[in-house]
Amino acid sequence: MAKTRPGLSSTKPKPGKKDLDSYTIRGTNKVVRVGDCVLMRPSDTSKPPYVARIEIIEADSRDNLKVRVRWYYRPEESLGGRRQFHGAKELFLSDHYDVQSAHTIEGKCIVHSFKNYTKLENVGTEDYYCRFEYKAATGAFTPDRVAVYCKCEMPYNPDDLMVQCEGCKDWYHPACVGMTIEEAKKLDHFVCSECSEDDVKRSQNGFHASPVSDAKVIPFFDQFLMIQGQLSFSLVFNPFSFC
Repeated sequence: MAKTRPGLSSTKPKPGKKDLDSYTIRGTNKVVRVGDCVLMRPSDTSKPPYVARIEIIEADSRDNLKVRVRWYYRPEESLGGRRQFHGAKELFLSDHYDVQSAHTIEGKCIVHSFKNYTKLENVGTEDYYCRFEYKAATGAFTPDRVAVYCKCEMPYNPDDLMVQCEGCKDWYHPACVGMTIEEAKKLDHFVCSECSEDDVKRSQNGFHASPVSDAKVIPFFDQFLMIQGQLSFSLVFNPFSFC
């Protein structure tokens, strides 16, 4: 079983509980309900708030308010640690549950799907995203593969600017194709070194807003292994194979 987070209470249930529909965060008018995502105060105040999803809101026989939560982990809290492709607002939905005092809730937040997050026009302080589930005890992830892009063959980080080739439709980091970010922002058209203007003319599809729309996924069997066959142009990176 996954360990309880440092300084926080255990998950052992107590008798005489009753389920509640909602809880108003202390000192605010914000109401949280089952299924909402919240920010919870850590015992070490130098650390950022923990992020959790409310599973149950309950009161014990003494009317002490408790919440059963399912924790989200930040990449640096996982066994594999933070990697280059992890975004600043990325979280992993873990199988780690706890029962906590409702008074440790500091505020509400929104954990978007990865696809929906990439469509946000403006990312607020309360916006996060999740594309993996995480088993806290073993360090295993679901899914255990992700699509990769660019010459560097890395998964998509929504914090990084990428440009799309009008021919092959693949996405590239400006630095990987000899451009600065400023130069990339001024581009009206881009064709990678592997494509020609004829490839662009034959292409029937328009540009997409982000690489998420053009993900190419095939089974991954080893670190950076190229799979031969029908989809030999595709490559999938196991982001956690170096744990």
